[in-house]
Parts: sequence; structure tokens; C-alpha cells
Amino acid sequence: MKISGFNKTTLLDYPGKVAATIFLAGCNFRCPFCHNSSLVLHPAMQPEFSQEEILKFLTKRRGILDGVCISGGEPALAPELSDFLCKIKDIGYEIKLDTNGSRPDVIKSLVKNKLVDKIAMDIKACPDNYRALTGLKHPDMESIRESVDFLLEGNVDYEFRTTVVKELHTEKDFREIGGWIKGAKAYYLQAYRDSEEVLQPGFSSYTREELESFRTLLLQTIPLVEIRGID
Repeated sequence: MKISGFNKTTLLDYPGKVAATIFLAGCNFRCPFCHNSSLVLHPAMQPEFSQEEILKFLTKRRGILDGVCISGGEPALAPELSDFLCKIKDIGYEIKLDTNGSRPDVIKSLVKNKLVDKIAMDIKACPDNYRALTGLKHPDMESIRESVDFLLEGNVDYEFRTTVVKELHTEKDFREIGGWIKGAKAYYLQAYRDSEEVLQPGFSSYTREELESFRTLLLQTIPLVEIRGID
């Protein structure tokens, strides 16, 4: 397991908590709009933080921070993840996991062992558009659906979210997503923002008005739908 990024304080990554965010290198998707491309494409070339220095920092900040967000990359790929989360739990933190949902076995195990308190799962697109949004010829939709179904059962606090890219998403995506995750606890539409770190730069965001139209559509089947990342 390679820790290649560490944000010592955030009010955004773990909503409702003052948290630190840990970024693990490596991913099994190649989403063209990914803003952490260096963690995905060149994990071996990234800086590395030791578990010991992360845990030492978290111990010192106990009482100031109250949460830890584990992101990536795709953290569920890391074989040492459970042991690492155990150590964070022993310090006394609540943990949120960001995941693409491709490893339902890992998600279920972490929940069963009470190693995560919240899961944020990316819904990349409607199922038949996953190929374009993940950069994979054959995305494992069976595993993705298994993770969605598990979270919908309410075994752990969760949210679903989609980074909305004008060139990649259409109204059809959100009509189908609304049926797919019908009744979900919370779903967030995240406005795309271009940056130098994007795997494939040059995409753009829908306007707030356009995102609001998707939100209105989704509210027919999902009780809480909000927009993030746009003024």
C-alpha cells in the first residue's frame, strides 16, 4: 500500500467533520476526467508517506480532527487497507472511504468489521455508459451493481455521487441513474472542474441551471439530491 498524498485538514472531504484526507496510489479505472491522474498513471513516481508518520500525526491531532477520509486512486485495491484502518480506528477516528465500487468484497468486509463509518461511492454514469466514463473496454458492472445494492440496504452511512462532465453525460444518464439507485439516501452531482492534473484535459461543466434540471429529474426517485462544486 502506497500513501502518496496527505491533506492534513479539510472541511470538504468528510462532510460535517474536520478531517484529514489520505490518498492511496493506484487505480483500476482510467476515467478521462480524473483529477488525480498522477496517482492513477504514475503511482511509482509519486512521493510516499509512511504509515508511521501518518499515524503519529493523527495521534497528535486527536481532539482537533474528528474524521479521516481515505481516497485515491482506488483505496479498495490496497491489500493492507484493513490493517491500516484498524490502526486509525484504535486512535479514535471515524473513517470515510471514497471508492469506485469495483471491489464489493472489500466494502462488505470493512463494513462487517466496523472499520468504516461512511462510504462515498462514485456512480460514473448510467450502466451502458460506464465504458466511456471509466476508460475500460469491459468494466465489471456486476461488481459495481453489487456494491450499489449493498449500500442501498443501509448497512452503513453512505452517499452516491457523480462528477458531471458536459461532453460525457447526457440527460439519459440521469434518467437511468434515477431508476438504478432509486430511494438512495443521498446523491450528489459534482460539477466538473478542469485542471492540469486531469487525465484528459479539455472537458467542461454544465451550467448550474442545467445541473438543476438533472437534479429535478432525479428528485422523482431519490429524496435527497444536491449540487456540489459550482457557484
